[in-house]
Amino acid sequence: MNLTFANKLTIGRILSVPFFIASLMYYTSERDYLRYCALGIFLLAIITDVIDGYVARTHHQKTTAGAILDPLADKFLLISAFVCLHIVKEIAVCPFYVPLVVLLIVISRDVIILMGSAIIYLVNGKIDIVPTKWGKATTFFQVASIVGILLRLPIFPLAWHAVCFVTIISGLGYIRNGIKALNATTH
Repeated sequence: MNLTFANKLTIGRILSVPFFIASLMYYTSERDYLRYCALGIFLLAIITDVIDGYVARTHHQKTTAGAILDPLADKFLLISAFVCLHIVKEIAVCPFYVPLVVLLIVISRDVIILMGSAIIYLVNGKIDIVPTKWGKATTFFQVASIVGILLRLPIFPLAWHAVCFVTIISGLGYIRNGIKALNATTH
């Protein structure tokens, strides 16, 4: 199997997720350095996401594997971050954490998108997911919130409102687009 450079970066991002999770789950106030390890792993994963997207587009390295693995890598990283930063509140009495309502909104959107994609694929035999502006805004706000938590920036009561708002709006947009895709097949 021949892997492109972009695909190797994506696989590296997927492989970084367990190390990111371990850094967060072993965190205690006595081992505060683990928060910085998690931040470093997270930022490196985000940078490789940007680089692999750039390389795939500019060096004609777009592949079917990349089209599947890249969004999965993003979901693994972000969902792991949100889940771990909710759980760490319980185990480390961390002052900054992901509230349950935010976690549920983030996970629900991704589950709905995944299920909708599967349904569209079953009906159409193919799927073409195009990221929307709201989807990109959601990713930006989710990434920024994780970085902010790990840096312990004190603006998070306001940030959670932004994360929830863009996550819900983008989820509704993907649902609307999915319904259009399903309706287009029946005509």
